[in-house]
Amino acid sequence: MTISRELTAKEKLKPLFDDPLKLSFGRNFTDHMFSMDYCGSGWHNPSIKPFQPLVLSPAANVFHYSQEVFEGQKAYKSKKNEILLFRPQENARRLNRSLQRLCMPEIPEEMFLEAECELLKLEERWIPTQMGTSLYMRPTVIGTEAALGVKPSNEYLFYIILSPVGPYFKEGFNPIGLWVSDTYSRAGSGGTGEAKTGGNYAGSLLATREATQKGYSQVLWLDAGEHRFVEEVGAMNIFFILDGKLVTPELGGTILHGITRKSVLELAPELGLAVEERRIAIEEVIDEIHSGKLTEIFGAGTAAVISPVGKIAFQGREYIINGNQTGPWAQKLFATLTGIQYGEIEDKHGWVYKVK
Repeated sequence: MTISRELTAKEKLKPLFDDPLKLSFGRNFTDHMFSMDYCGSGWHNPSIKPFQPLVLSPAANVFHYSQEVFEGQKAYKSKKNEILLFRPQENARRLNRSLQRLCMPEIPEEMFLEAECELLKLEERWIPTQMGTSLYMRPTVIGTEAALGVKPSNEYLFYIILSPVGPYFKEGFNPIGLWVSDTYSRAGSGGTGEAKTGGNYAGSLLATREATQKGYSQVLWLDAGEHRFVEEVGAMNIFFILDGKLVTPELGGTILHGITRKSVLELAPELGLAVEERRIAIEEVIDEIHSGKLTEIFGAGTAAVISPVGKIAFQGREYIINGNQTGPWAQKLFATLTGIQYGEIEDKHGWVYKVK
């Protein structure tokens, strides 16, 4: 596709950060963004332009009926000065699955990748190089038709914005605490739980606020039907080292198809760790913490990569995992994944996509 360009004058470019490790997540944005429109006959008007506010009608579909999906990715800089992406084709496919679920038009994979690459090449100076830092990418699609009435929009906007980031959690790569919610639900059977759409996150905010007020970093979500079976943690997938195996809840429509999750499941057997995908009840988690068979818990997602869990709170009691220390498997998987992402470990899987 031919991408038009409207670039910011050099003297008006934003100054770079002093210490990328101190950057707050998602608070700083680069000079430019990508956008493209849809109006019945397909995607058109691809352009790169200065980062700017969107101009939308107060009646735009996204404000009233929440047709909105997004992706989360990171760009890394290797020691060879290469711009690297981690499995971006999987992001393109997941975006399209989310779009299908919300009755929105799909974006061809090659068009998605070209848009990202062209924007990244222009904004290369914003990619930090320190381990633990990256350039976070937020591709987003919203319904823009100005019409009230519950139906799919006929008009859409696809845009990509970029944000240089440091570590996601203020704790860094140290164990976090989880509060188990047996009242609130993240997603129900037949709903939009496996789609990456804003409504899922809006529904999680109240429980998350209660968790932080109690001194915990994230919510450990249980299923909506029985409030018994573990599903996700915050905005991440959840893993347990249980009886020497890597155990994680199976996908079934309510759990996001995490790309880091998929990578962990593919890496683990190569590192000598057996994998099991199945339902796991919160009672089993508590029992096996007591028995000593559950030795580690960690979350996995794009923002934090691997986030070890040191304690969980359930029904007024707190349970400590591995002495509130990072476990060896969380450490090994984190080191392996980040090593591949930064180009410091050989990529035997073809996961790393070189932009330049």
